Amino acid sequence: MSSVTLLPDIIPLSDIKAAQTRIKEHVLRLPLIPLNVEWEGGKIYLKLENLQPNGCFKIRGACNAIGCLSEDDLAQGVYTASAGNFAQGLAYCTRKFGVPCNVLVPDHAPEAKLANVRRLGGEIHKVTFDEWWEIIKSHGREGMPGRFVHPVSDCAVIAGNGTIGVEIFEDLPDVDAVIVPYGGGGLSCGIASALKQLQPSCKVFASEVETAAPLDAAFRNDNVTECSYTPTFIDGIGSKSVLEEMWPMVKNLISGSLVVTVEDIARALKILIERNHVVAEGAGASSVAAALAGKAGKGNIVCVISGGNIDTHKLVDILQGKVPQ
Repeated sequence: MSSVTLLPDIIPLSDIKAAQTRIKEHVLRLPLIPLNVEWEGGKIYLKLENLQPNGCFKIRGACNAIGCLSEDDLAQGVYTASAGNFAQGLAYCTRKFGVPCNVLVPDHAPEAKLANVRRLGGEIHKVTFDEWWEIIKSHGREGMPGRFVHPVSDCAVIAGNGTIGVEIFEDLPDVDAVIVPYGGGGLSCGIASALKQLQPSCKVFASEVETAAPLDAAFRNDNVTECSYTPTFIDGIGSKSVLEEMWPMVKNLISGSLVVTVEDIARALKILIERNHVVAEGAGASSVAAALAGKAGKGNIVCVISGGNIDTHKLVDILQGKVPQ
């Protein structure tokens, strides 16, 4: 089983720029586009990571992590614990590198994501949510072959995610705030690491859903705090607590947690589809829900659309104005 690595308070910009070079042949350089709604607070932009080859941003961190490993490290393949998106990113990359990929997923993981993992050659192992969360916390599982790649608290993964922050700055230097869906903190801390060094005045916020908002609880208590977790169609964010090893970095880089309701996210997802023809998953639309509510303030606000892997029947419900059950 892997040991937990002590993380720095910020990922150096040099590491993020090195990741940008390392992954550029495998990852799309996606544009910012305006959200097609009238908003009194300024202008909302969308960073469309749902258009990556695997349907979400996770390919960035996975590709950089694999690229940083030696042939000996990869000899027995790799494995991870993921609700689906990082698994897809890792499977996409390992197929290109020709190494085996095993994935431990919680039993509520959506079939749309699991089908993509299988299509990309990943082997799926379903476990209970509690067991899955324990694997995330302990960085591995006894008896699994290969090198464990943590989906969140791995410096190479965070640096790969940080390339989004570099692209945002290049496209919108006068960005005032960025809202990032909060799963484990690897995406938000990567983006915040880049922007803190490129545009220090820009605030980076996390978006969470009220049914599972551990970062909000941690900020309110100034420490990692257990919170209630209720599964919803918004499966890409939310957990029972912030990872202990991530908290110092998160506390240093993230300006706060913006909590929205399940209904807010369903409405935001419908707006994305109808106004911008963008299909997002629930987690990806949480940033837009927070922006439209004015929770990140005014000015040039960038919403990271972290992924677009959503089951078809859930999409149908949302287009009909319903909240998927």
